[in-house]
Amino acid sequence: MKNLYVTLFSAFFLGSMVCAGCTDKKTDSSEEVIEIIHKVNGYWQANHPEHGRSFWDNAAYHTGNMEAYFLTKKPEYLEFSKGWAEHNEWKGAKSDDKTCWKYSYGESDDYVLFGDYQICFQTYADLYNLEPDTQKIARAREVMEYQMSTSNHDYWWWADGLYMVMPVMTKMYNITKNPLYLEKLHEYLAYADSIMYDEEAGLYYRDGKYVYPKHKSMNGKKDFWARGDGWVLAGLAKVLKDLPETDKYRQEYIDRFRTLAKSIAACQQPEGYWTRSMLDPEHAPGPETSGTAFFTYGLQWGINNGFLNSDEYQPVVEKAWKYLSTVALQPDGKIGYVQPIGEKAIPGQVVDANSTSNFGVGAFLLAACERVRYLDK
Repeated sequence: MKNLYVTLFSAFFLGSMVCAGCTDKKTDSSEEVIEIIHKVNGYWQANHPEHGRSFWDNAAYHTGNMEAYFLTKKPEYLEFSKGWAEHNEWKGAKSDDKTCWKYSYGESDDYVLFGDYQICFQTYADLYNLEPDTQKIARAREVMEYQMSTSNHDYWWWADGLYMVMPVMTKMYNITKNPLYLEKLHEYLAYADSIMYDEEAGLYYRDGKYVYPKHKSMNGKKDFWARGDGWVLAGLAKVLKDLPETDKYRQEYIDRFRTLAKSIAACQQPEGYWTRSMLDPEHAPGPETSGTAFFTYGLQWGINNGFLNSDEYQPVVEKAWKYLSTVALQPDGKIGYVQPIGEKAIPGQVVDANSTSNFGVGAFLLAACERVRYLDK
């Protein structure tokens, strides 16, 4: 019993310390956050110099690396993403036989239509916009325009896919001006909503397997996976960033972004992070960085761009950034407390200061870049 009291007191004390001064006041400078960006990204690139495949985890890191380049203009960041794109021949999955192209889960080269092999097109499009060369987006156009020529609309069947591919559609529209990119964006998202979105909670299940009451958390609650909803909020932010003001579906996306933001903010933990099962903290207790970082990015972006009320949401972001910059960030630049690759909150899974991953670093960089933009306002 004594140990229980000590544990409860320690948890209360830690929460109080982490949240002390967590208001909407600016407590750090943009220069300090830029130093953090360089520390984190420098650590990652120095320890992972070899370019990996174009699959989602590497590609998610590069979305953060490119954002760090756009903010800081550090040439090494640009060269790192260019080298990765060239290493992968500006392609995702590499099969050229369209009769074999698939979009269920798979990691071989015939899963060309699987969103986890399409997120790389975000970075290729960004690199194209910096230095136009049709070779950089040739495969992206071939794959996405083939996909849009089919009658299928069930390509986005898991929440992660909304981050992977929604921004591809808006980026490619802005390059090609082909209106089909925006029409299919809406069509594919409508399907995703029909199988994953919970109107009552205002959150997304990771995929159809986890819909309540078919699936429940350990305490019988709806089980919304933090990283899954983080993918969606961040993906919607990226869509709104690139979407034409005149798009006929724009208000729908704004409304969904705001609803999701409100639902996410409501289940933040006092210490600033979000637990892996968002509505049942006891299911997999403790901090998790990737979901928290994507939420921080999405919420701060919404505030910075006038979609979210600063008085309401900036205190949420302040607590989240304090967690990211003082707990998740390790002294050497490693980003810890990142749940490993998976698709759900797992009771008993160890996630600690040494738990890191490429996509978690990418999410942290996105959040840090928006932090700088906020501080510079």
